[in-house]
Amino acid sequence: MYSMNPKVDFYFNKAKKWQEELEQLRLIALDCGLDEELKWGCPCYTFQKSNIVLIHAFKEYCAFLFFKGALLNDAEGIMIQQTENVQAARQIRFTSLREIMEMTSTLKAYIHEAIEVEKAGLKVELKTTTEFKMAEEFQYKLDKIPALKAAFEALTPGRQRGYLLYFSSAKQSKTREERVEKFIPQILDGKGLDD
Repeated sequence: MYSMNPKVDFYFNKAKKWQEELEQLRLIALDCGLDEELKWGCPCYTFQKSNIVLIHAFKEYCAFLFFKGALLNDAEGIMIQQTENVQAARQIRFTSLREIMEMTSTLKAYIHEAIEVEKAGLKVELKTTTEFKMAEEFQYKLDKIPALKAAFEALTPGRQRGYLLYFSSAKQSKTREERVEKFIPQILDGKGLDD
């Protein structure tokens, strides 16, 4: 028997779209023996305090997000890498309750596989920060301002990647320069892009 976390109820109660679908995903996750928590404002299902799957809703679909989805077999070919920069997580998207109901046994199998991945202690091999593209405009500033270089290198790898992706995603040099200038004070303060 599973237990619903009352702290998570509000997420399902506030859902205007996908309410039935989200409730069904909740039951599937709980039926697999996972603990229900609220993380990042979304229902998160954990095994021995390790994140396994998250439920989230978007305008066009709702989804299960498997934290280490890249390590799952995906025998059905239903997992989606949200963007090229997402390294570990994979989504399974839904647009109807019928679709979820038909896939219930498959979804439970994926969750059980994700639990086994966690039990085995498997980790997704993440790209290192040096493997991400460095915008020339940012490299120029790092070369010219030693304090900026030191502050950037002191950031966590995730924060470094966030800046590198954000700076290099601008198509025009002028935009990249503006972005770099805007965030220099934040980097010097030891903060990440979204801090």
